[in-house]
Amino acid sequence: MDEGIILKALSGFYYVYDGTGDLVTCRARGKFRHQKITPLVGDRVRFTRLSGGEGALDEIFPRKNQFQRPAVANIDQLVIVVSGAIPITDPFLIDRVAAIADSKEGCESLICINKCDLDAADMLYQIYTAAGFHTLRVSAETGEGIQELSAAIAGKVSAFTGNSGVGKSSILNALDSDFHLQVGEVSEKLGRGRHTTRHVELYRLRNGAIVADTPGFSSFDTERMESLRKESLAHAFREFRPYLGMCRYAGCAHVKEKDCAILQALSEGKIPPSRHESYVRLYEQAREIKDWERVTKP
Repeated sequence: MDEGIILKALSGFYYVYDGTGDLVTCRARGKFRHQKITPLVGDRVRFTRLSGGEGALDEIFPRKNQFQRPAVANIDQLVIVVSGAIPITDPFLIDRVAAIADSKEGCESLICINKCDLDAADMLYQIYTAAGFHTLRVSAETGEGIQELSAAIAGKVSAFTGNSGVGKSSILNALDSDFHLQVGEVSEKLGRGRHTTRHVELYRLRNGAIVADTPGFSSFDTERMESLRKESLAHAFREFRPYLGMCRYAGCAHVKEKDCAILQALSEGKIPPSRHESYVRLYEQAREIKDWERVTKP
């Protein structure tokens, strides 16, 4: 049997890259259906080659993480593309996605500030650098920072995310000029435009990076992404962590309670106000969602 990674899943077929350049079209064995296991894009798998160049999925290796919407597994990092120029990215959108990434095992967030030739976005850069995020300034237009970004994603599985207009596609094309050709070929085969494609797909870049082109991430469809429980939300804000367990009251919500260590750190300038404001908004949202309403499967 061979091993590989699922790059695309469509209509019951799984397209597995075997590491040598071949893409093998596979069907899942019946046992997955009986066990109610759905293979996901990003899954590391073992498969058997069959006649005609096709294959059968035999085993899915344990996932280090999994996202429900979009359905993808084993993401090493979310590259959150933002902008200080038109459109100006709302920090809440960054914090929403970064919190979800921080709640996933083995998934980092990389803040990528595009259009730095138009606006260096100093405030965003300072906020996320101080919070401990790997933060880069790039310009898809001039090429500034592209080599540094290329090095940061090389050899990793990354999902690029960003609100409309921040230049996610331009950055991917600047990283690898073949990227738009790969996406265009897929769109042509499916008979519909790239921006209306609802499936998830991974693409291999020439630097060894694998990147996800996903409708859920690329549109910042945060209403459809899974929600964090209010009890665990503070742990998803990395600059909160040194103060957790230091509040006067057990079960402190860190919103407006007395003798709250996080609110004290906020007042001392150790936590940026925008980060705490995002936390409060997410906490209020999480408090309204019942456990049975949460997304529990892809």
